[in-house]
Amino acid sequence: MLDIRRVREAADEVRKGLETKGADADSVDRVLELDAERRGLLTQVEGLKNERNTVSRQIGVLKKKGEDTAAVQMSMRELGQQIAALDEQVRAADRGLKDLLLTLPNVPHASVPVGQDESANRLVRQHGEPGSFAFEPRGHVEIGEALGILDLARATRMAAPGFPLLVGHGARLERALINFMLDIHVNEHGYTEVWPPAVCNTAAMTGTGQLPKMTEDMYHIPSDDLWMVPTAEVPVTNIYREEILDKPLPIRLTAYTACYRREAGAAGKDTRGIIRVHQFDKVEMVKFVEPATSYDELETLVVDAEDVLQRLGLVYRVLELCTGDISFAAAKCYDIELWAPGQNGWLEVASCSNFEDFQARRAGIRYRDGGGKVRFVHTLNGTGMALPSLVVALLENGQQADGSVVLPDALVPYMGGVSKLEPPAADG
Repeated sequence: MLDIRRVREAADEVRKGLETKGADADSVDRVLELDAERRGLLTQVEGLKNERNTVSRQIGVLKKKGEDTAAVQMSMRELGQQIAALDEQVRAADRGLKDLLLTLPNVPHASVPVGQDESANRLVRQHGEPGSFAFEPRGHVEIGEALGILDLARATRMAAPGFPLLVGHGARLERALINFMLDIHVNEHGYTEVWPPAVCNTAAMTGTGQLPKMTEDMYHIPSDDLWMVPTAEVPVTNIYREEILDKPLPIRLTAYTACYRREAGAAGKDTRGIIRVHQFDKVEMVKFVEPATSYDELETLVVDAEDVLQRLGLVYRVLELCTGDISFAAAKCYDIELWAPGQNGWLEVASCSNFEDFQARRAGIRYRDGGGKVRFVHTLNGTGMALPSLVVALLENGQQADGSVVLPDALVPYMGGVSKLEPPAADG
């Protein structure tokens, strides 16, 4: 949530930033109107309360003198009713202002490239070059089904399209990747592992910015007012909701969760196979940092994510997203994409974002600075990694002419010594 003082004092800057994100900049004017209305009401009610306090003291003096105070007390009751009515108007203005601020996206950082869509994203760096094959590379669905590790038909029959079923070494590969990534982040990158709930309440989803903006993309359990987590970012960030942190910053946390997203409007885009699915596994990294260090921490967050891909020997590139392509809550974001030869293209596998104090204000996450002043932390999150694109890239880049798939050396210990996935032997 944007700081109302920032909107008030730098309205033109905020309006311009929201415009570059494709947001309704006119909302800034409505925020200023509600803010002015609220402040006017506060001035009125504070004036009446001061008057009540003054007259109350006078009543005490008059009573000591034995004078009749009935008329004055009657006027005080009427004044009390006016104060109560104004207090309710202030509360209503507070609710209206908060509700409106919750609909405004974060303002992009000044360094973010300005653009309307992904075509304006900036290539930061690329690691490796796509390899060549002596045969026509196949897609992950054909590879996975031939290996007997991917069964989309049965998954659809038991659930619906978009809920994959991994079998045998496919399931083992998923588990191996999760453990591999968590071990790196915990043992080498300095993150603390947590195992959060798979559901969050409305307050938590609002705190990280998923609600109210992305209601249609989430799986909701109305009877309990709980939401299936779309990413571990939500529960992990909300660990410290409505708290003043009592430990040194930065705090670095990592978690694995299954993730659930309806992705409304995504029909027809990457729906074949496991590239775009409604349930998927992901390892997430979350940081709570001091404002002065948050952009340095963003760069190290990206490096931590890249380290996973480098150890797996995958070709990837890092993109700095433009204003029109970054998320609702992000002030700055990098995407990491993997090369997938079977798709003849790049697949997003990770996003690393700095939200500045946007989430912290919504969720009430604060800390004490060196001078003891209570301030909002800056929050960051990064994917470390999303399993669907990672599995696709491993299958398609490791495929061999005989239908087998060679796995990266780094995964062999996590696969129980299996270094190659091979099609099942033919009967007979």
